[in-house]
Amino acid sequence: MRELVLYCLEHQAETLSDGLLDAGVLSVSVEDADSDTEAERALFGEPGLEPEIQAWHRNRVVALLPDGLDPGQVLEYVRGAGLADADGEWALREVPDADWVRLTQSQFQPIQIGQRIWIVPSWHNDNPEVPAAKGEGDPSLIRIQLDPGLAFGTGSHPTTHLCLAWLEQGLTKGSTVLDYGCGSGILAIAARLLGAGTTLAVDIDEQAVQSTRYNAQVNAADVRAMLPDELPAGQFQVVVANILSNPLKVLAPMLANRVAPGGRLVLSGVLERQAQEVAQAYAPWLALNVWQARDGWVCLHGQC
Repeated sequence: MRELVLYCLEHQAETLSDGLLDAGVLSVSVEDADSDTEAERALFGEPGLEPEIQAWHRNRVVALLPDGLDPGQVLEYVRGAGLADADGEWALREVPDADWVRLTQSQFQPIQIGQRIWIVPSWHNDNPEVPAAKGEGDPSLIRIQLDPGLAFGTGSHPTTHLCLAWLEQGLTKGSTVLDYGCGSGILAIAARLLGAGTTLAVDIDEQAVQSTRYNAQVNAADVRAMLPDELPAGQFQVVVANILSNPLKVLAPMLANRVAPGGRLVLSGVLERQAQEVAQAYAPWLALNVWQARDGWVCLHGQC
């Protein structure tokens, strides 16, 4: 395969990308053409929200060409549509062959969380450095098989790590659990394997619900996964939500009222600078405090 590399200014990046896709390229990525120089600048905003600036001042637009597509035709198309300068800089480069499956797998290693929990991708099942599953080795260990997929939650992100650590330390056996915004289902599965009672997992994304059901089956964890409108009435002794600060604030009345008297609410997906604002949103129902922080993120905890 080959890549066609073009350069453009900030206001051209989006339309050029769309034009390249219309011309038949497989994918398009936009990079800072001034990266690793004094002119480099960051684009960022709150996680989950689009940044105010959509591109850099000078952009490197990289289009992946399928076999058989003439780069000259692509250039002619975008130039004819006025999306690229006729004399603008461009380049063509080869994409080396690679074992993409093996490359992707190499990025996901077994993760130990706390003293008891191990998150183990399936291709590491026979890794001698990973403790055996519960019942085969140390009976106190919880080993969760989880492969990265479309749903969020592999244990590698600080917010997932924080919630898992709380479950390991704070979950009372037999407690009913609601995992709201379940993603891959990792928190619900961990809760069940740690001894939770009835455990429900909810997500607005049908793919996440399917992912949770699959992962629960693989790990022999009795977890019911569903969309929000399928969630039955009732309260839970533990409600955990690892989402983001804005949806957590919007969901405050619903989540707080799902916590049973004496129950606990555990929230993450919150940056340290957002902790007080999120806690204030829940103040009419319960007091939230920072339980732990990790890499700029916090886990908030409160009891009804």
